[in-house]
Amino acid sequence: MPASLTLPASTEILDLLEIPALLLQHDRILHANPAAVSMFGRHVIGQDVRLALRHPDAIELLTANRNDHVRVSGLSTSGSLWQIDSNGLADGTRLVTLTDLSVQESVARAHADFVANASHELRTPLAAVLGYVETLKDPKAGDNEATRLRFLDIIAKEANRMQSLVEDLMSLSRIEATKHQHPTEKVDLVAIARQCVGESAPQDRVQLETDLSQALISGDRAQLAQVIRNLIDNALKYGGTDTPALVRVEKGKSGWIVISVIDQGEGIAPQHMPRLTERFYRADPARSRQIGGTGLGLSIVKHIVERHRGRFDIASRLGHGTTATCLFPPF
Repeated sequence: MPASLTLPASTEILDLLEIPALLLQHDRILHANPAAVSMFGRHVIGQDVRLALRHPDAIELLTANRNDHVRVSGLSTSGSLWQIDSNGLADGTRLVTLTDLSVQESVARAHADFVANASHELRTPLAAVLGYVETLKDPKAGDNEATRLRFLDIIAKEANRMQSLVEDLMSLSRIEATKHQHPTEKVDLVAIARQCVGESAPQDRVQLETDLSQALISGDRAQLAQVIRNLIDNALKYGGTDTPALVRVEKGKSGWIVISVIDQGEGIAPQHMPRLTERFYRADPARSRQIGGTGLGLSIVKHIVERHRGRFDIASRLGHGTTATCLFPPF
């Protein structure tokens, strides 16, 4: 550090901050707290701030010696968003703090995308319902029995689609509201799986395989049943009409309880795999809508499994089917 730069005792307070903080004197970095050193490197101490930050908007703010703030992108990593606050202190130094807004911005963007996607998903069936209702008001269509019944079937189908979507949206909202509350009830996954398989229709298309008499975990019985039903539903929809879906409950080598739902369908292309649990994402949008999918089933599964401190994984190969696996810590 140059001899002309003196280090005030107040820097000890800066070292307690969790966010990056810099102390400037004559455009040089007099001190960088541990968070700033981790971000920029120790070599920035004593360096001209213009060399350390290298962002036009940040440099303009800091060299102007005014009390203000600015938001800059890409300061740490590509796509990151930071707010830089600059304030002059009584001893002539300048305090610069950096607040990472990346997560906040990402969450806000995700919420906006979610609202836009939900609105789009509801708008399509609603437009169909309104359109067919208007058509039925026309005596030429409404008085024709065959046409009227066909249109009413379409209206019922689209209304059921909207109802399923609203139910999934409400379910996802309830799950997210309790995601930090770990369930404490002792439940038996074998019993829940057996119940869900028994409820499946047609029953001969779903088989249960397990050598466990019980598989106890801490869980929410209703949510775990929802996980298994959603995965069975997917396996039946996409697994082919001539092959059964298999639900397997076993104890893994780690001692965790493993539930796998296996189908022998067409499989999923590799490019879709990373996004399957995103809300409203569909590997085959046209087919999904045709068979009544809302695009929220796997997102619901993922959120429930995470609430139970478990792990969710999907493995698939084109032409070889798909295996959805949930792992839960034992009770």
